[in-house]
Amino acid sequence: GRHMTAEAGVTLAAIQAEAERNGRLFPLSLAAEGTCQIGGNLATNAGGIGVLAYGNAREQVLGLEVVLADGRVWEGLRALKKDNTGYDLRDLFIGSEGTLGIITAAVLKLRPRPAERHAALIAVADLDAALAVFKQAEAKAGSSLTAFEFLSAFALQVVLTHAAGTREPFSARYPWTLLLEVSSAEPDGSGAALLEGLLDGLMTDGRVLDAILPQTMAQRADIWRLREELSDAQRQEGGSIKHDVSVPVELIPEFIARADAIVDRVCPGARPCAFGHFGDGNIHYNVTQPVGMDKAAYLALWGEMSEAVHTLIAEMGGSISAEHGIGRLKRAELTRFRSTVELDLMRALKSALDPRGVLNPGKVV
Repeated sequence: GRHMTAEAGVTLAAIQAEAERNGRLFPLSLAAEGTCQIGGNLATNAGGIGVLAYGNAREQVLGLEVVLADGRVWEGLRALKKDNTGYDLRDLFIGSEGTLGIITAAVLKLRPRPAERHAALIAVADLDAALAVFKQAEAKAGSSLTAFEFLSAFALQVVLTHAAGTREPFSARYPWTLLLEVSSAEPDGSGAALLEGLLDGLMTDGRVLDAILPQTMAQRADIWRLREELSDAQRQEGGSIKHDVSVPVELIPEFIARADAIVDRVCPGARPCAFGHFGDGNIHYNVTQPVGMDKAAYLALWGEMSEAVHTLIAEMGGSISAEHGIGRLKRAELTRFRSTVELDLMRALKSALDPRGVLNPGKVV
């Protein structure tokens, strides 16, 4: 039936492994997948590297079991792709951060397991070139394009400096590095041929400055580590003011340019560490403290810097929380960037389902 039922405490890695043992794919993939649990993944509508092809956590769920604030249990563990019987209660709880109900189990949607996966690491001069590469990759590969990530030169430097076992991928340093993946359903080399043809065309027209095509699974894992180890590596570089934001993909170059100028005005010498999921517009725009600056003094600028960056995001029609939710940190910001109607609807839902405020109090609304 291409589905799996799992209780909330099962780790994401265990779910992936069980799907793999049964010849299937559970495509949700995060750097923390060895420890994060599926209940939390669904409560926060987690994103990760597979969103481009497979969607957020919300898209991986058929049914839920949820404990309500009054102690009753909604038994919604249905393995149905189509069920239009009243309101969609499932989507109400996914992404609610535990404020409307506690997810205790889920029926998860499984996908066909790719027979082949091929990755490439690509160097480009600027984000306009990155956008051109993405458009070309999307046009040529279509649904076979299963990941398209990006790292700034500083982000790559951070991971190479602080993540053990990583090494320089290119013979020179470039302004931006892209990591793309193509998957194929048949073990016939078609994915590799598709990727090689794409790179040949990009190299010919000058958009790509350098490229690496791994020839083994170990080499493929090595280039993915450059992306996956980054969040942990950045902690060792000093204080970091973080922004989990999204804009329409075509506006990523403009956003980065304008945001860099904004943070330099707020804190001269601050070092933007931009990386993330280029293909779905989700940018982890983390800003590392200037060299030599006191960490506490730098982090005291968090409110001022985030307000400036989030104001820019709103101007560009983006989101101040692409995949990490609201929690407590962005609760005040939510009231700035969502309309009165939206906030009233959220509060009405909270009041109806949790009138005494016992579920994850103080979060979201």
